[in-house]
Amino acid sequence: MPLATRARVAAVTAGCALLASCSVGSGAPPGEDQPTPHGYVEGAEETAEAQWRLVIAEADTGNVHILDPVTEESTKIATLDGARATGTDGRFVYITGTANTQIIDSGVWTVDHGDHVHYYMTEPGSVGQIDGAGFTPAGDPAVTVLNSEQEVLSLDRESLEDGEEPQTGEVGAQAALPYDQRLLAVDDGTVRVLDRDGTVASELTESCREPQAQTVTRRGAVFGCRDGALLITGEEDLTAEKIPYPDGGIDGGFHHRPGTSMLAAHSRTGEVLVLDIKERQWTQIEVPESVAVSATGEDSPVLVLTEDGVLRSFDPLTGAELARIELMTIADGASPPTIQVDTARAYVNDPSGQAVYEIDYRDDLRLARTFDLNFKPDYMVETGW
Repeated sequence: MPLATRARVAAVTAGCALLASCSVGSGAPPGEDQPTPHGYVEGAEETAEAQWRLVIAEADTGNVHILDPVTEESTKIATLDGARATGTDGRFVYITGTANTQIIDSGVWTVDHGDHVHYYMTEPGSVGQIDGAGFTPAGDPAVTVLNSEQEVLSLDRESLEDGEEPQTGEVGAQAALPYDQRLLAVDDGTVRVLDRDGTVASELTESCREPQAQTVTRRGAVFGCRDGALLITGEEDLTAEKIPYPDGGIDGGFHHRPGTSMLAAHSRTGEVLVLDIKERQWTQIEVPESVAVSATGEDSPVLVLTEDGVLRSFDPLTGAELARIELMTIADGASPPTIQVDTARAYVNDPSGQAVYEIDYRDDLRLARTFDLNFKPDYMVETGW
């Protein structure tokens, strides 16, 4: 990696602690003579369970709303010049507008320490904007990496959390992921492991040509490459393993419940592809005219929405259909719906019907609730993870 690129990465990550120990917490400020509580986060309230939010952008007006599934209330939080895409790192939402990308703090997030988890809530709001468009975010407590077809940027999470103007740096790579307190950067087929100061720690033996998808799971980091999925695992020493595609490769990104090691994607030949990272194998599911897909987890169904507005669930290992439900008249509009999944529910946005559907995907796709809106939910992501 060029020295100039190392300098850019170092400039962004300087001051970002590696955060190997707990550094977030209870929301109750310590007293003058009291030690800081474990996990304390200034200005945030710690909650007993995850706080999910749906951040929704309307294409024509550029209005951004936050829907709280618990209260069933939606609140307009920002307006930008049009909206064309959304992505999230679990807390912050990156909404592509006509001229730039707006960053929204959804005000809810989770910190997973492995043996225990903290859930937090604070006031949502707009953080600022950055140049560029169509970003796919991936973050950890120190840095968020924004991947797009044009460039890869890194953002200092500390400045975002402080509500400051985003500090961005360019990563000299085609794709990148933060992983285990390091940065994985793919450039011209080579996968480099960078320390947080931007120096190259090592290069992996497996290559990744034409990366187009990337995600981090509990079983490792995954890049979607031209000839298969590249799985990167390990702690001190990282290893890479290629899992070849069954036929044709993927078209677009990976879609799954955050953290789970079951991934879904559209294939170039029209099927739905499901990757079981644990078993290192792909399953092809024949679903004509699929619009949106998502894997909900190990031993849990894969969800597929088709153009006719029908949501179907499939066994991820056999491809057998398990259930179906008709949600909307048509799902192939200017901004096709997405499927957002958390540990208990799935949410599907219906721009034409001005609604969001809450689905119990473990109970034969039972329609739990319908959120009727007074705006078009063209783009939607779920935060709080």
